[in-house]
Amino acid sequence: MEIIFSEDCLDYSYFGHIETSERVKIASEILEKMGYSFVEPEPVSEEDLLLVHSTNWVERVKRGGFFDADTPGSKNIYRYANLSAGGALLAANVKGFSLLRPPGHHAGKNGRALGASTLGFCYFNNMAIAVKHLNQRTLILDIDGHHGNGTQEIFTGYPKVTYISLHLVPEFPGTGLTSEINCFNYPLPPGTGDKLYLKTLDKALDHVDMKNIEIIGISAGFDAHQGDLASLDLTSNCFREIGKRVRDLGIEVFGVLEGGYSGGNIASDLHHLIQGLERS
Repeated sequence: MEIIFSEDCLDYSYFGHIETSERVKIASEILEKMGYSFVEPEPVSEEDLLLVHSTNWVERVKRGGFFDADTPGSKNIYRYANLSAGGALLAANVKGFSLLRPPGHHAGKNGRALGASTLGFCYFNNMAIAVKHLNQRTLILDIDGHHGNGTQEIFTGYPKVTYISLHLVPEFPGTGLTSEINCFNYPLPPGTGDKLYLKTLDKALDHVDMKNIEIIGISAGFDAHQGDLASLDLTSNCFREIGKRVRDLGIEVFGVLEGGYSGGNIASDLHHLIQGLERS
């Protein structure tokens, strides 16, 4: 599986902010040493952004005004966010993994989604943009430790998408406590661990009619790793097992980085996930 990456995203940082470029810098260096090949993305068109977001929101990100304490603005934020969306779109096209930032699954059509207090480091919903562009029957599997409230808001009732999220509660953004129409939420307690997590994932996947799915997009947040920001006490081996379960479905898959705040863990967890996806 090719890794979609651009060093341009390393310029996107705010002093003292937890959403730092250091996490993907470290991860990319480790993965390069492991022998992964990297592919450079292009920014998406504004037309692609408008498949998901309102004109007002796209224009606001262009202006780079202040958004909130978690998700600040800058004069270049549109370029970084647009490039990250481009990484997701390329990953979907080549069935690769986008290791770009900023992340996206908290961004709704008009910014903040489902009443969340902040944007949670997200500007454009990278996964949603890729899925809307593909226009295929898609299962989005969100394994970030936080609920993807933006992705759910965008796709609730959308006939071509099934959304599954396994996430920590209580935790930001405080959504995803129940399922709705085509969006299936599995809130999990602190200290969940690999065994209960995988049991829950099996249950979630069993409820989906895979004959109706053409492609799977993994919103891969690695902040559910032991000791990370939304820890569910998962090990790297759990991500390999997640990959195996997705591989066994026999459906094409791509992935997009969401959370994960230790570069070393991101590299290890992503490597294990890809091993599970690729090995028979």
